[in-house]
Amino acid sequence: MKIGVLLSGCGVYDGTEIQEAVLSMLAIKEAGHEYVCISVNEDQHHVINHTNGEEMQESRNMMVESARIARGDIQEIGLVSPADIDAVVMPGGFGAAKNFSSWAFNGPDSEIKPAVKLFLVNMVNVGKPVCALCVSPVVLAKALEGSTVSPSLTLGTSAEASPYDIKGFHAGIEQVGAKSHETGITEVHIDRENRIVSAPCYMQDTDILAVRSNIKAAVQATLELVEA
Repeated sequence: MKIGVLLSGCGVYDGTEIQEAVLSMLAIKEAGHEYVCISVNEDQHHVINHTNGEEMQESRNMMVESARIARGDIQEIGLVSPADIDAVVMPGGFGAAKNFSSWAFNGPDSEIKPAVKLFLVNMVNVGKPVCALCVSPVVLAKALEGSTVSPSLTLGTSAEASPYDIKGFHAGIEQVGAKSHETGITEVHIDRENRIVSAPCYMQDTDILAVRSNIKAAVQATLELVEA
């Protein structure tokens, strides 16, 4: 199988969460399949200094930055169709909520990049599984807003420690037509009707070992949907 990995840049605060991206790629390869890294050839919203969290006065391109994670082997989103891959995994990181969409600034009233929306809607419409990790379910919720598809998604649980407002995120995705589901770091949520998997990853206050297990389980669930 070929599994897309959709990247929004390189770095948790302004792009893709690197550990989630690499662990997704690893889980796909460990399962005996091929990953295809995909990104958007546009500038990211802004650039953050990851040592102090301050904004830097420069611009960076999502695809160029994502290529750092992909070791240069990356495809532009507009050149990849659902026929080219069997499923797609979308790691988290603030790039999902800043670059692919403006959720970080506008919440449910945010906009989504047209190329990202088209890609995700096309995947769902033809029944190709989508795996949304960490904060990326907000992108999928926005992509499907106003459609006949009402996805069931998780961004984690308020029953476990989290640096984020899980209840607020869940209320937000419900506002745009999705259903929310509380899911802990040892679980994944599967929307079998719409062939969507979601998992909390670093939305919870956790470590790389727990995230690795969470992503491996999410990728496995996604592969099972492909084969179903």
